[in-house]
Amino acid sequence: MDKGFSSSLLFAVVGAGPYGLSVASHLRAAGLEVRVFGKAMDFWDSQMPKGMLLRSPWDGSHLADPEQKWTLDRYEQSQGKQLSRRMPLEEFVRYGKWFQAHAVPDLDARHVAAVERAADGFQLTLEDGDRVWLDGVVIAAGIGSFPNIPAVFSTLPAELVSHTSAPANRDLRRFASRHVLVVGGGQSAIETAALLQEGGACVQVVMRQPALRWLKNRPRIERLMDSKANPFKAPGKIGPLGINWLIEHPFLFTGFPRGMQSWMTYRAIRPAASGWLHQRFAGIPVVAGREIVAADTQGSKARLRLRDGSEHAADHVLLGTGYKVDLAKYSFLSPALRGAVRTEGGYPLLNRGFESSVPGLYFVGATAAHSFGPLCRFVAGTRFTALTLTRYARGKPRLRIPALPCETKEGQR
Repeated sequence: MDKGFSSSLLFAVVGAGPYGLSVASHLRAAGLEVRVFGKAMDFWDSQMPKGMLLRSPWDGSHLADPEQKWTLDRYEQSQGKQLSRRMPLEEFVRYGKWFQAHAVPDLDARHVAAVERAADGFQLTLEDGDRVWLDGVVIAAGIGSFPNIPAVFSTLPAELVSHTSAPANRDLRRFASRHVLVVGGGQSAIETAALLQEGGACVQVVMRQPALRWLKNRPRIERLMDSKANPFKAPGKIGPLGINWLIEHPFLFTGFPRGMQSWMTYRAIRPAASGWLHQRFAGIPVVAGREIVAADTQGSKARLRLRDGSEHAADHVLLGTGYKVDLAKYSFLSPALRGAVRTEGGYPLLNRGFESSVPGLYFVGATAAHSFGPLCRFVAGTRFTALTLTRYARGKPRLRIPALPCETKEGQR
């Protein structure tokens, strides 16, 4: 039985990371009733290694409230000290929780166990069994369900292989004095390798790309691009000049043919590491241009065989292989509801208001990247997303659509 919730709720936001908090603050400011579920900044706080620094620039890391009151600048003022523009993960988490306390103070930290259709909207079942009925649901559950685990590693036991986002890897000092092989050539893999070395591990990196790509820092050009007089500012700096401006204007970006969008997306987010990591990465051996074709055990170690026939053994393999969106991995969505959402390549297909093929069901964050471009993979996309979704949702009438055939009708209001 629902404890203390009104039966006239309009929206639930599932997830309390940057996107969930930003969207919720905008919906409320537009006069819509909203409940937000989840722990504030949970993925950032529990599944990203300690000591990491934000790759996104300061101006591309603000969470979005309608009046822009709770920005990083305001947070910095509240702390009474100047914060590093290369922000540590822990500081960003503190900022996100500060934002939540001001913009969404009545957050319900309970986990959503199930989302399903009801005769007049949706039913949410919470972790303690409470149920809530709503007209619309915004899924802002992030990427924690989507670690990309290449099939070649499926035979290795969990004690020998893990993804960089695994909660057990929150503190990489657990690998001190051990030999760790890091797979991948992007920011996550390279920064993880640097942190491992700084924590006393013996590290080696293996990547498919022919060479480790470093992003160049161009302070003079960046100052020019950040000038208030520049009409083509791109605060998120996602990709090379020109492309980054298009990415931050998704309705322009998605106007290009899909092939061109894919090319620009690759140019913007292809595997690369920030130049400021270069010095910290010194001394770490890299095997580049090699594909791992087999993985098995050798005593208490993992043994990897590369396409060139060479073999490498390690105490543990850490996968910095990114994330692959697959809506089927959102286990809290009922099977009937997941089956009713039109998808392409694992991504939900969304309209111009972030609404899926199921009326009243919205997706934001990385799951929206196929429909709106790579901006939605970054914190810089929170403002566009929150504004766009709210404008669309505010103009929609309340819907009364029959439940999907396989959904239960028990407990409908």
